Amino acid sequence: MNARASKAEPIILTDRREQNPLTFLHSEPVTLTTGDYSIRTADRDYRDLISVERKSLPDLFGCVGQQRERFERCLERLATYPYCAIVVEATFADILSGARHSQVHPNSAIGSLVAWSTRYRLPIWLAGNREHAAMVVTKILHNAVKYHDAGEGEGAR
Repeated sequence: MNARASKAEPIILTDRREQNPLTFLHSEPVTLTTGDYSIRTADRDYRDLISVERKSLPDLFGCVGQQRERFERCLERLATYPYCAIVVEATFADILSGARHSQVHPNSAIGSLVAWSTRYRLPIWLAGNREHAAMVVTKILHNAVKYHDAGEGEGAR
């Protein structure tokens, strides 16, 4: 068995306050300062370096509308992490179709995503659905560990 195969699988850390958390093979509920997901390995806890915020479509529209101030404070904290992202459980077409029971215009939601991505230098992934969102979150977290450990991460922001 090679050294890589013998290492324990990284654990995805899920914020305890997540109301409808994504499902991962190896995960653990914790309290995160910012974001919904982070990661730890057998060697290190990365919750101070890596953070991913997840949004469902209704949640996204809430953050554009009534919860905007609170969410922008969250984005300010998130942007201080060397590795951060927002993953949305929707497609571009889904966003353009709007959210049920929301007074927010779809163009405002798209405009906010573009503005936040630019202002806070945050990658925003439109994953399409929950299953794809879990895949994207996993890839982001695992790659962030890989790049950080390769020495490419410190001072990246």
